[in-house]
Amino acid sequence: MKKVELDMGRNAKRVDTAFNSYANASSGLIEPEGIERLCSDIEVDHTDVRMLMLAWKMKAEKQGYFTLEEWQEGFKTLKINKVNKLNNALAELEKTVKGEPSDFMDFFSYAFIYCLTEEKQKGIDLDMMWELLNIVLGCQYPAQVELFTQYLKIQSDYKVISMDQWMGFYRFCDSIILQRGRTKTIKWPWEFLSSFSFLANMKSFLKVLTFEVVCL
Repeated sequence: MKKVELDMGRNAKRVDTAFNSYANASSGLIEPEGIERLCSDIEVDHTDVRMLMLAWKMKAEKQGYFTLEEWQEGFKTLKINKVNKLNNALAELEKTVKGEPSDFMDFFSYAFIYCLTEEKQKGIDLDMMWELLNIVLGCQYPAQVELFTQYLKIQSDYKVISMDQWMGFYRFCDSIILQRGRTKTIKWPWEFLSSFSFLANMKSFLKVLTFEVVCL
């Protein structure tokens, strides 16, 4: 029993020591500069989706900052006690999350909330949304993300995207089948499409791009 407690104490100390090596001594927080050093040490770009997943596992509340409690939560959840184990842990986390729809939906929702940097902010602007969409969905749904980005760049009705619309983006990507060849075909569940006015407007846009829209 004492050995287990001793090991737990040592692990906790290692985690705290790792935190302090990146934290600002004055604020007691890991700030953007510390996160950049962490990214360099684990050889993961700060825009990599795995860093966003790390923030998710830490339950980080403020973008670009980690508290000691958040750091401890993340390392506990990932079952590691050293920074040099973080790269492999994040690779496994990415594989797990992308393979489990319920986990991915939770992560996708968190990604939006994490980008709300102002008090009472309810939406994110299109520039931020394009960047975030590419980070979170770009690898899984490159064609859908590209199509969505093209549309949003030419439309003029929306300047800010809400949480409901953000979650709709994922359902859009997961529901649309893009077939490229001589004929570009999109199979689209009409009930889903008609429930989002800003998506319904895409139907005419797709025809301009010579996509054939097929409602399932």
